[in-house]
Amino acid sequence: MKFAVQLYSVRDHVQNGEDFLDVLAKVKEIGFDGVEFAGYHGYSAEALKARCDELGLEVVGSHVGIDDFKPDKMEATLAFAKALGSKYIGVGGAPHSTFEEADNTGAVLGAAHVKGQEIGVSTYYHNHTEEFTPLKDGRNAMDIISDYCLLEIDTYWSFCAGIDNAEYLPAHKDKIALVHVKDGVNRKPTALGEGECDLAKVKEGVEAMGLDWIILENDDPVPTGLDDITRSYKWLKENF
Repeated sequence: MKFAVQLYSVRDHVQNGEDFLDVLAKVKEIGFDGVEFAGYHGYSAEALKARCDELGLEVVGSHVGIDDFKPDKMEATLAFAKALGSKYIGVGGAPHSTFEEADNTGAVLGAAHVKGQEIGVSTYYHNHTEEFTPLKDGRNAMDIISDYCLLEIDTYWSFCAGIDNAEYLPAHKDKIALVHVKDGVNRKPTALGEGECDLAKVKEGVEAMGLDWIILENDDPVPTGLDDITRSYKWLKENF
């Protein structure tokens, strides 16, 4: 099992592009094997790949905006992911509150997903809690969007939605590209092992899927991003 971190978790350490390159080194020093980007801070894909290669970090994915997958930007977005060396690129959220919104989000990502197969890049959608609310005919936004593209399951937000991760993850493994491991209390994220998420069930589900990677994320790290992910990395090494 290899561990990556969603770089949104350490955004408080990045004020400029030079900081960003330094943070990548610190992520590697903590022990992480890979990263998932959430913005590129003005760097080219080639420059970021070179930095990651230098540090021994693999790129497992990126979060960009839904507009980056629309027809006028789609090919450039996919080409950036390919140049980064990533097989996946997705969104951290997009309109999904009605059937029509979820279907449109899925269609935009789906068109990019089909196009991306030409160069070996797939698209994915990352959930929050509300995407598990039934919208039409008993189907929720995750069901609808997964008709078009792959999914990245954030296991804390799925837990908050009442999902049994031990059952859900393997049951949907053919549609799941990546998994976020997160903890929290009352919908406020915490470092792993410091919250109420049923992480034992997350582990059970991840292992049943046979995933190569799991990705740590914390939307609101305390006291700093690097401090928080250091505690979480220790928990990962002790429990996975």
